[in-house]
Amino acid sequence: MNPHAALPTAADRAGMRNTIPRGLLIAMAVLVLATLAGVSAVRLSGINIRAPDAAPLAQRSLRFEDRADGSVAVLDAASGQEVVRVHGEAGFLRGALRALARERRLRGLGAEAPFELVRRADGRLTLLDPATAGRIDLESFGPTNAGSFAKLLGPRTTP
Repeated sequence: MNPHAALPTAADRAGMRNTIPRGLLIAMAVLVLATLAGVSAVRLSGINIRAPDAAPLAQRSLRFEDRADGSVAVLDAASGQEVVRVHGEAGFLRGALRALARERRLRGLGAEAPFELVRRADGRLTLLDPATAGRIDLESFGPTNAGSFAKLLGPRTTP
């Protein structure tokens, strides 16, 4: 018996391909389509898959105004008094506000309506835009970033 007879020739190798079995390809396609259909069904149904919000412990209506010197004045919406003035980059605070302001601009809304800053019983801090129903769950960005907004509520009190 010729020991080299079992080896494929160059012509045989040219016809061979690395192929995935057809059944496996069909199963993968069905899995992808089922996933897309499931996600679409949830999105279109309006089902809220986010956990319900905990009770608010503190809440403040705030307006943010750009000043000529490049700073941002944070105003208490009820009294009109300045809470703080943010100078310099203040990256996270400015970035969060830019995201919400952009949504307002896209909808043709102005900056007059205040934002709502809410500290919740479960420790979460949320910045809400009632004008667009936008929200930013600030604790998702870490304690330092959330802290830049938490100090706008004032000192923490225990319930």
